[in-house]
Amino acid sequence: MKEEMVFTSEAVSEGHPDKVCDQIADAILDACLAIDPLAHVAIECFAAKQKLLIGGEVRFSNSSIKRPDFTLIAKQVMKEIGYTDPKLDFSVNEVQIFDWVQSQSEDINQAVTKGETTAGDQGLMFGFATDETEGKMPLAIVIAQKLVRIASRLRKQGQFPYARPDMKSQVTVAYHGKKVKVSKVVMSIQHDPKTPFVEFKEFISEKIIKPVIQSFNLNLDYEVFINPSDRFVIGGPAGDTGLTGRKIIVDTYGGYARHGGGSFSGKDATKVDRSGAYLARYIALNLVAAGVAKKVEVQIAYVIGQAEPVSLTLFTFGTLKKGLTEAKVLQVVKKLFFFKPGDIIQRFSLNRPSFKYRDLAIYGHFGRPDLDVPWEKTDKVTDIQKLLF
Repeated sequence: MKEEMVFTSEAVSEGHPDKVCDQIADAILDACLAIDPLAHVAIECFAAKQKLLIGGEVRFSNSSIKRPDFTLIAKQVMKEIGYTDPKLDFSVNEVQIFDWVQSQSEDINQAVTKGETTAGDQGLMFGFATDETEGKMPLAIVIAQKLVRIASRLRKQGQFPYARPDMKSQVTVAYHGKKVKVSKVVMSIQHDPKTPFVEFKEFISEKIIKPVIQSFNLNLDYEVFINPSDRFVIGGPAGDTGLTGRKIIVDTYGGYARHGGGSFSGKDATKVDRSGAYLARYIALNLVAAGVAKKVEVQIAYVIGQAEPVSLTLFTFGTLKKGLTEAKVLQVVKKLFFFKPGDIIQRFSLNRPSFKYRDLAIYGHFGRPDLDVPWEKTDKVTDIQKLLF
């Protein structure tokens, strides 16, 4: 008899302090690319009680291009999230913003633009896909993201009384052979001090958690923890400092797959932390969709100033289709996919995106049916099958 395996993932809402910083950084990136698709951008934000620091580097392709108003962009993001009440101690009209953004280092710039677009730094990226959900993502992170997404939407629509912007979820999934069930669900939601707590918890349980779990056709006999610390009035950057790039596991696979360590937000696509990770997911997704394996993880590594990756590795965790070898699959991957940063940027239109990077800064960069992003397309499936089957 197979032993039970449990796995837990967490997610956070758009009002979480780290995610506030990610959204501001990516909103600045969106604004820079809108006026100059060749802009090099690396923005970091730090948020605390009525304080916001915007740092990093920006370089436009033409020195005559006027930089967007980063302060105005930050305030617009705060307003849209819901940080408008002075009682939150991080509010759009009271916050003090420090703009410490400077020009990109000439050393980095010349390395990236020498003849062709090369990697903006060294680094390693992982991409992952699994057949356990429709979006080819691990189940725990998909449920966790949906919980905070629905809770935030209800709050902004005025249907979730007493809720404030900062929220977290955590979901534990139990695997016993082919049987899968939800074991535990945790939700911590910032609230008004006058909140009737019994009614508040009941709303979360009945109007958020239960419908979300039901949408996956899963069991309802899970253990629930709602605001387990009881009081969660002080939240957002007033309760805990926020920092860009501190929720990289939430952004990706919920810890179910490995991570290279680099964050995405605030970075243009010459930073392979972002573009390389998108490519790795695209490869893994298409391999799983093609039936090559039930689980696929892809690692790509780059060196600054070089266009070709220094390594490409494939893992299938014993789920590879009978008759195939990882070496053979890797040969097909090298033949069908594109690996130079310039090619990734062009094929995915990462410097002229049809989407907003800010939208990716919340609720994950992968397995997003609500966003039309190129690395989530399964347009290589037929080619893979022709070469392997």
